[in-house]
Amino acid sequence: MNMTHYMSLLTDNQPWNLILFMAIPVIFAETITVTEFIILFTKNLKGPLRAFNRVCSILAGLYFTGVFLYLLFTAFIPITANGEWHTWVDVLAVSSYLSGVIFLLPLALLDLGLIARKHSDEKKLKLHFILISGFLVVAHIAMIFGMVNPEIMGSMGSMNH
Repeated sequence: MNMTHYMSLLTDNQPWNLILFMAIPVIFAETITVTEFIILFTKNLKGPLRAFNRVCSILAGLYFTGVFLYLLFTAFIPITANGEWHTWVDVLAVSSYLSGVIFLLPLALLDLGLIARKHSDEKKLKLHFILISGFLVVAHIAMIFGMVNPEIMGSMGSMNH
């Protein structure tokens, strides 16, 4: 079976790639989400759970930015330059995964106090929730399309040089 580059990345170098590229970012995102729900329901915007949530958000954002930069230069650009994409589902899976940086980096910047400084705590929490939700959406799109066998989707013809 032919695999997307996303799935190939996760299955290579077992179990390390799976841990580094899937488990760590997803565990961070799920932890942030669960603590976010508790914070929203209890309306406790200053307690230790919020501090834990903030630390997880900063670490997740910085970690995933490193992952993004690493994969951009070692995978995405070379695969594109060499015309090695395995149909549009491959492009969608990898692009969706990498687009997670659009959500996790601002999450870290928000909790570092580098953006939205003048917003109220409630507005910051709303932005925080939107950002973590956005990451979960693109991560799930990457996972779903990453598991598709690209051979069933036909060839991309024009993308192979």
